[in-house]
Amino acid sequence: MRMLGLVAVLVLGLGGGYYLLQSSTAGSGPTPPQQQIDVVAIRQKLLAIGQAERQFRVMNGTYAALDQLSQAELLPGGSEMRGYTFSATTATNDRFTITATPSAAMKAGWPTLEISETMQVTQR
Repeated sequence: MRMLGLVAVLVLGLGGGYYLLQSSTAGSGPTPPQQQIDVVAIRQKLLAIGQAERQFRVMNGTYAALDQLSQAELLPGGSEMRGYTFSATTATNDRFTITATPSAAMKAGWPTLEISETMQVTQR
């Protein structure tokens, strides 16, 4: 009898946990595979741009705008990729912020990504 009570409590506990998990993710749906692939590629590009910024700063003592990185041949592939456009919103002696914004019409609602001198890619 005691074992039956433990099993019932366990089943109710697991069922309640499953219900809470389902209700917390309701409406968020899975991310489409193409979006996952493109966002990973954009993250990698932002990390490469961040490394280019670091190289530029070592050589010149300041961070650069994207056109300066391009002129220094540190920005391969340009400032557009997979329907995203890259822009430098800040570039000073000790700070930079590079933003990747979805620019293709089919990517409306996709995340905007940023990287700064901390080399952390964040998503908005």
